[in-house]
Amino acid sequence: MNLNKAASLSETLFPVKEYPANFAYNNEEKREKWGRVKENTGYKFIVREDTNEILSCMTDEYRLITNESIHKRINPILEKNGAKLRECSLYSDGKKTIWRYVFPQTKIPIGKGDICNPEVGIVNSYDGSAELQTWSGAFRLVCSNGLIVGFKLSSSRNKHSIYNNNINNIEEDIINTIEKTKEILVDSLPLLKETNIKRSHIKKVIEMLPTYAMEPLTQYLIANNPKTYWDLLNALTYISTHHMGRQRGATLKLENEIYPAIMKLAQA
Repeated sequence: MNLNKAASLSETLFPVKEYPANFAYNNEEKREKWGRVKENTGYKFIVREDTNEILSCMTDEYRLITNESIHKRINPILEKNGAKLRECSLYSDGKKTIWRYVFPQTKIPIGKGDICNPEVGIVNSYDGSAELQTWSGAFRLVCSNGLIVGFKLSSSRNKHSIYNNNINNIEEDIINTIEKTKEILVDSLPLLKETNIKRSHIKKVIEMLPTYAMEPLTQYLIANNPKTYWDLLNALTYISTHHMGRQRGATLKLENEIYPAIMKLAQA
């Protein structure tokens, strides 16, 4: 079960080590022919050393990138750019980790008295369930129970592979993510606020949603009469918050698609 829990930063930086996945032959004939222990099986165990828990068994082509090494490399860059650690989450007893950093000094007005802040997220896993990922977005806390709503602005992925040299450039990846986010906030969001909606695009936006969310969006659009693509963007974030459960895959999928889809319509 892929349960997650909130964690402190130190809890996510537990020591991890890899060990060859060797095994001993029980059959006497095989022991005489090949030796007692079979080495170089092509697999290795990823072990959490503070608990001795085996997090995964991966092929030798898997490249171990520890949470601690990632944090040491990216934290100075994020701090230099004014980012603050917002939350850490551990999944399946540490098999996957997500860090979210917020930029509190950068405020994006989305309505009267309503703002959100850009964020950068980093994802790492020890069991192949996720690549090493960085993403940015604009999010806001919408209620006291911790519900967060927003939209993704950019993302990148790096496979844990000994053949993937790009995984060495996580510092550059973080810098590019931050710069791209700043560029979007300066150049793209004003375009959304200043561009009036083409009525034909409203139908396309409605069709982005799963069937159960189409009617609530239609009612919202009738009640609020959005005039710009920025209004349309906020309509979708409202629906994802109030009418689509966070546990649904469709909700997370929509968060990734909202911004690029609305921007493409605004530029059409």
